[in-house]
Amino acid sequence: MIAFDPVICVVGPTASGKTSIAQNIALELNGEVVSADSMQVYRGMDIGTGKLPQNEMLVAHHCLDLVTPGEPYSAALFQHDARTSFDDILNRGKRAVLCGGTGFYVRAAIDDYDFPKGEQVGNSVRDHYARMADEKGIDALWEVLEKRDPESAHIIPRNDVKRVIRAFELLEDGTSYARQKQKLARIPQKYPAVFIGLAMDTDLLNERINRRVDQMVDDGLVAEVKGLLDQGLREGITAPQAIGYKEIVAYLDGACTLEEALDAVKLATRRYAKRQRTWFRKDKRIHWLDATLPANELLTCALECVKAQSADSI
Repeated sequence: MIAFDPVICVVGPTASGKTSIAQNIALELNGEVVSADSMQVYRGMDIGTGKLPQNEMLVAHHCLDLVTPGEPYSAALFQHDARTSFDDILNRGKRAVLCGGTGFYVRAAIDDYDFPKGEQVGNSVRDHYARMADEKGIDALWEVLEKRDPESAHIIPRNDVKRVIRAFELLEDGTSYARQKQKLARIPQKYPAVFIGLAMDTDLLNERINRRVDQMVDDGLVAEVKGLLDQGLREGITAPQAIGYKEIVAYLDGACTLEEALDAVKLATRRYAKRQRTWFRKDKRIHWLDATLPANELLTCALECVKAQSADSI
């Protein structure tokens, strides 16, 4: 059996500099980047998702622009797409660098997680409970879940419609969200991997997020959103997870000023970054680096981490 170099995983909260350091690592190690970002899979959603512009890509990038906004996509589909990319990259003798802040996508790609069939798109169970949420409200749906599976309901926030529906899917498959969550903590790796995390002071990260949102507007975020609306993609870009898009849609609809929309984007992004930090802190495989180090010093530290961890991971 051929022994491949471990996949290099670069993770951390939004605006911490993952995209840059991942590409620099790939340049140094003859690698290619695989994106693990649940929003960068959507075509046309470029500026608001922080997607690296084509003219700045110095190595090949994978798992970008896979589907149209609003088209169903899941962690199970990402698992297939990411692993297909890994196998292609590794079989060509290159290093695979997985980069992203969607924690579950990272784990789906690297760890030996077996998704129930209900995780795939086109699932009638998912459609049924999604309609119920629309018709009766998420509170009512959560209360139904609490009666059927109180253990799972009590670890899912009432307003988290995606996870509430997921819990019903798992019940249909004969398991539960709570049991799956416990199992996830013990799943072995499918691919040898090393993990690098980028960390920084919360106040500084928040400042970066605020500046990044302002830069997105300078780069043409409003025009990007208007173009997507003109293509009839309103439903896709106003989804709850579409931070930076649904708020600009509200501005274009006249529901708020641009300043109010940007304040909402910044607040939602800061909250998302907090959730990302909470997720990644639980993964003890991650070696954390100071994201505020000068670029050359940060790259040197990252390469040293890769070398040290690689010796132990195969």
